[in-house]
Amino acid sequence: MDGDDEGEVDGPVETGAPREGGTGGQVTVGLEISQWKYLSGETSDPQMHAILSVRVDGTEGGGGPGPVLAQVLAVDCSSSMTWPPEKLHAAQQSAVAAIRKLPDGTPFAVVRGSDAATMAYPDVPGMARADARTRAEAERAVLRLVAGGGTCIGAWLDLARRLLTEQGAPIGHVLLLTDGKNVNDDRMPLAGVLDACAGRFVCDAWGIGDGWDGHELLRITRRLHGSASSVREEAALPGEYQKLMDRLLTKSVPELAISVRTMAGSAVRYLKQVFPTEVELAPDGDTQRFVTRAWGDETRRYQLCLSADPAGRPRGEDLQLAVVTVEVPGDQVRLPPAQPCVVHWTDNPALSRQTDPQVEHFEAHQRLGEAVAAATDAHRRKERDLTEHHLGRAVQLARAMRAEEHLNRLARLVEIEDAQTGRVRLRADVRAVDFQHLITASSHSTYGPASGTGSAAGVAAGAGHGAATVPCPACSKKAPAAARFCPYCGHSFREPS
Repeated sequence: MDGDDEGEVDGPVETGAPREGGTGGQVTVGLEISQWKYLSGETSDPQMHAILSVRVDGTEGGGGPGPVLAQVLAVDCSSSMTWPPEKLHAAQQSAVAAIRKLPDGTPFAVVRGSDAATMAYPDVPGMARADARTRAEAERAVLRLVAGGGTCIGAWLDLARRLLTEQGAPIGHVLLLTDGKNVNDDRMPLAGVLDACAGRFVCDAWGIGDGWDGHELLRITRRLHGSASSVREEAALPGEYQKLMDRLLTKSVPELAISVRTMAGSAVRYLKQVFPTEVELAPDGDTQRFVTRAWGDETRRYQLCLSADPAGRPRGEDLQLAVVTVEVPGDQVRLPPAQPCVVHWTDNPALSRQTDPQVEHFEAHQRLGEAVAAATDAHRRKERDLTEHHLGRAVQLARAMRAEEHLNRLARLVEIEDAQTGRVRLRADVRAVDFQHLITASSHSTYGPASGTGSAAGVAAGAGHGAATVPCPACSKKAPAAARFCPYCGHSFREPS
């Protein structure tokens, strides 16, 4: 729907139903869209980026009759788990902690992972139902696990898929623990297994010890709608498993679909989850419907990228590019109204150069992850200067986003001499596994600015809360739209942007 917008304030567009909790056992879903609507029709490939915030409330106790969750614990029992002995002990204690959390009636199984996948409990292929007896039997089986063999993660996930396919629980979940790389991939290639598992269950993966691969864990969890994490101390793992299970047991909405209906001249380039972690989303068949998995009371954010064709379109007014809706199965769900994503074609570069602060925040998170990955590769090649360069860039980005946890993690690897300019010095005692911990930690994003707050550059400069940013003509980095000086290079703007 096209229309005039003469009275609208020139700021990020953020629309949606209010965030209100579910009442009377009803699940309530909220949807907000934040975007900077102005685009130049002179660019070769105009794209509109927007952040969708989806909130689910009122799921506690809303799972209905029967178990909501079916759980598979995949425990690495390859030969590398034998040393130090605390590693296998921590894996066993963590599995036991998770089993003890399972409510009565929950289908569950424990898979022993090595260069093949075998049943640890029950001892025949299938899943048990949690009760006092089966939980005790499973604990004893876990404590009898011995390590030996190689690592073929594809085989572990394939067995988990077959086990979960037999269950009727709405949410299937795999909790995977490994201390090593997928060295036996030729036995059951992970790529094909991930294709078969996508959409069947959610997988969270943990690294332990010093031989695992952070990129590999992210490859798995981004495809299977989970998250990758790690522990530096083996003794911390059981507590982390307990926290994860507590969060998991609050989830009672098996899936939520986001649909994007585009107008003539527009198409969906991609939709991806960017908070709390990055997750790949593929359209459901030939539709523009994207299914997300396993919701509790929580907020997630998604980046939508639309192509836009300015040919023959009027200037100076808001035009609808797409309409976004959300769908949740069931009749006890209050859904938000559809929300528009708009474009305003303009010849004014002062408007078209600006960026929505939420979009910029999550793109900065992506650049931080890329910098960490590049630093990891440079460290593997023993290129110290290049490693410091990339880690310095990561420090700059983390500081600009006020991501204190990320800064603290980076400070484990480098001495930060000047965070604003990214001047750092690699610590002498850094190990290869420290980079793997950083990779998984960097995959967890921060919530991002609220509508109308300052961008990452504005935060870095302490320059207040402008609505958007513009590129500095001297260094090309993003500066607050109202700034008089670039917070990075100090370039003086002749007048406020």
